[in-house]
Amino acid sequence: MRLLLFSFFIVSLQKVPLEYQKEGYASYYANKFEGRRTASGEIYRSSLFTAAHKKLPFGTFVKVVNLKNDSTVVVKINDRLGKSSPHLIDLSLIAAKKLNFIKSGKTKVSLEIQSNDSLQ
Repeated sequence: MRLLLFSFFIVSLQKVPLEYQKEGYASYYANKFEGRRTASGEIYRSSLFTAAHKKLPFGTFVKVVNLKNDSTVVVKINDRLGKSSPHLIDLSLIAAKKLNFIKSGKTKVSLEIQSNDSLQ
């Protein structure tokens, strides 16, 4: 019984199902954000695979697929987008480079949760 209650408690903590999939637009952080504190308290580094999202919990790892060229990257959510942002996700510079959309500034992507580190 205790195990059942504990399992229910852990599942109820999870705010986003692992089956979460969304499509939308991605952009990337401007250089001026280098070294600034993110909403999670971490320092933004353009050389790390991190991202901002409106609602996903901090510590969630997300697979991002560029729908124009099928390139992929996995990033950790450690920042928040503004509620009025038209983007689904904002990526670090290195993640945007791996997805090959630096010149265009934004691209259509799909997101899929890989894991939620905050539950472990």
